[in-house]
Amino acid sequence: MNTIYIVIAFLAGCGLPLQAAANARLGKAVASPFAAATLQLFVATVLLFIAVAAGGALPALGRLGQAHWWQLLGGLASAMFVVAGIVFIPRIGAVTTIGLFIAGQAFTSLLLDGAGLLGVVQRAPGPFTWLGAACVAAGILLIVRGQRPAAGAPPRRIKLAWVAAAALCGGVLPMQGALNAAVARTVGAPLVVSLASFAVATAGMAIVLALVLALNRNERPTLGGLCAVPWWAWLGGPMGVCYVTTVFLALPVIGAAATVGFTIAGQQVVAILTDRFGLFGLPKSAVSGVRLAGALVLLAGVVSIKLP
Repeated sequence: MNTIYIVIAFLAGCGLPLQAAANARLGKAVASPFAAATLQLFVATVLLFIAVAAGGALPALGRLGQAHWWQLLGGLASAMFVVAGIVFIPRIGAVTTIGLFIAGQAFTSLLLDGAGLLGVVQRAPGPFTWLGAACVAAGILLIVRGQRPAAGAPPRRIKLAWVAAAALCGGVLPMQGALNAAVARTVGAPLVVSLASFAVATAGMAIVLALVLALNRNERPTLGGLCAVPWWAWLGGPMGVCYVTTVFLALPVIGAAATVGFTIAGQQVVAILTDRFGLFGLPKSAVSGVRLAGALVLLAGVVSIKLP
């Protein structure tokens, strides 16, 4: 049974590069990354509502009131994570930002497991867990070092506050999974939990969009370009649904560290393939041996974490 959750966690991570590419393509079409993120989250919420209704699970929505109010705020992590990418990538670079996101996810997942926080079953870290954590950290560093910067990119002065904030924003994703898992134990309907999470995320992102529009008059979304986007540009929402649902289902079974680790591994495998073959309309770029080594070390660390 554990093997099934390992596989779906890995596959859910494989979908994250597609989600990022879809959001970027949609953001270009509407001339606003904030509007694109809001639109993707809204589409995911509508699809989830249709799925819940078709499955006859609408009565389970009434049981959401039995959960603690703060447990229902897990969806804000999705909005926070999207905003963090929009804010930090232009400031510290995509490679560094993604590396910090991954580091934050890895550290938080180990903390959730080790301390049994937010309802996660406590799993005392053994020697393989520490070895795996060290390999994950080493793999992340190699991936960041092995990612070649864009030609002619100017050097960046990276502030410590940005580094800490980016790692924190990555760390909220495992917390979201733990909160959603707690709600699932109360509600007993996974799709209803995902619906509530994405409804909260959509509301949070809509508030962010409203603030951006109020503070920046140049940020004016346009809908004219939506007709010309490729079909896969609309898959950001569904990929997000797969990721969020998989994480809170797998987390109680295989642990936070293993769940997050396998999603990270899947993400890196597809990211490397995307660069090598120019998938999702992105330009082809050579994949360095250092980056490949980092991905292998990271995967070895994830497997080590799952060892008894």
